[in-house]
Amino acid sequence: MMAQSKRATAALAAATALALFSADAAAQDPFDFLFGGGGYYPHRARRAPEWQRAPARKKQSAQPEKPANQASPGSGGPSAPGAPEGPPPPYEPQITRLSEVLGALSFLRDLCGAGDGDEWRGKMAALLDADAPRGSRREKLMASFNRGFRGYELTYRSCTPNAQTAITRYLAEASRLTRDITYRYGNP
Repeated sequence: MMAQSKRATAALAAATALALFSADAAAQDPFDFLFGGGGYYPHRARRAPEWQRAPARKKQSAQPEKPANQASPGSGGPSAPGAPEGPPPPYEPQITRLSEVLGALSFLRDLCGAGDGDEWRGKMAALLDADAPRGSRREKLMASFNRGFRGYELTYRSCTPNAQTAITRYLAEASRLTRDITYRYGNP
């Protein structure tokens, strides 16, 4: 009787080890093992290795480019492409946070069926065009938007009550940030 119990335990341990370390188990979502599979989980596409990617193409602009020595309207002189941008505006922390909130709203609103994620992306594009048309500030604000989007993309797979609460809070925060930036730093 004791030998059968030892054999059964050894067989169970071997089956568990094979299941855990098989190639199929490595490809599964890590939470499937803990909470079970089931349901639809959209999987993110993996990026191709650097050597397989096509070189990035430059977007064609509808406006003709200005000569390098011509000053842009409102600027004191010619703008060099590698020139430093100067100090950040005083509202930099607020606008960075607003960018992150817009990214989170873009993902969460689509997830919960509102279908207006493109509108939030459009609002972010308008913000970028108005406040940071080019340069490192623009890249920083885009990174902030993407951080907000990806943070919730990794966390939420379906619309939950917590996701809806986050949407409500982010809408209020976006409204407050927009109002504060406009009142404090907007034109009189």
